Amino acid sequence: MTTQGKLEVTLKINEFPATVKTVENNWKSFDIDCDGRVVTVTVKPKVFKKLEDAQANYPMWVAAIAGKMGDNTESGFILSEPNIQVFEKLSRPKQPEATEDKVSTS
Repeated sequence: MTTQGKLEVTLKINEFPATVKTVENNWKSFDIDCDGRVVTVTVKPKVFKKLEDAQANYPMWVAAIAGKMGDNTESGFILSEPNIQVFEKLSRPKQPEATEDKVSTS
């Protein structure tokens, strides 16, 4: 007897997709190359707007695109039921390096 589970995939990107196609019902479709496997993502315009807003409003950002592993394609798979969350990436202030005073005991 096996234990039931749920397979979800999360992709992380930090740049706007290079090629975006408008498909049926104004949905947006784009491909993400994940170490040689191409994942095809198709989302509603309202969901895609999160990426457009991040590109326009944040100097640095990261998006987490999560969904189920869908049908296989020649070079990867289709991400089924995708959702996008965008986070502004803040640069960390540089902390001064701690210097240790060396005391010589001669």
